[in-house]
Amino acid sequence: MSEGEEGYDGPAVVVVDESEVDVTVALRGYFEPIDGHYHWYGRIGVSERLRTLVGGKNKPAMVRTPLGAAPGQLSDPDTWGRYRIAGTSRPPFTVATTLAEVEHD
Repeated sequence: MSEGEEGYDGPAVVVVDESEVDVTVALRGYFEPIDGHYHWYGRIGVSERLRTLVGGKNKPAMVRTPLGAAPGQLSDPDTWGRYRIAGTSRPPFTVATTLAEVEHD
């Protein structure tokens, strides 16, 4: 991860239209001072079940990891069938929430 970037790599559950799919994710995020929001994004490992549920379209989804849960937006899959997901505000992973935590890292 680059300087100032936080993230999570590992198992997750993606919920689409009330259906849960076990997946692996690679998520990253950063605080954007211009708009005052935390932006997070990443890729979801190839999942045939997710592809069937989403059908290559943009869809809202919930991502749950062992560290948290957050709503996001699924977008078109890449060439290898991995969906991108992005969200704004609290991410589904742990982030620094105090100045002391930021300065410690």
